[in-house]
Amino acid sequence: MPPQPHPLARHVLRAPALVRKAAATQTKDPVEQWMLRQSAETRQSYVKEVLDKGGDQRLAEIWMLRQPAQVRESYITEVLEPALPPKLKSRT
Repeated sequence: MPPQPHPLARHVLRAPALVRKAAATQTKDPVEQWMLRQSAETRQSYVKEVLDKGGDQRLAEIWMLRQPAQVRESYITEVLEPALPPKLKSRT
């Protein structure tokens, strides 16, 4: 069974910018940092489609694939590409 989302996740994702920015500085996880920088609409849809349904990784993947191109591209450039090993970075 996948781990349940942290109980505060819903609240932080719905919080005002000041709270989200503070939370973003406290996490080392690039995915969490990225999510905290997203628009209210994007964060709200993540809460509804992923967290409220149990937070399964497959739900998160489905959610991401259904996002507008701008959201998907920002995830690629801000999360996935920086995590590539050096020899793969030269190929992007």
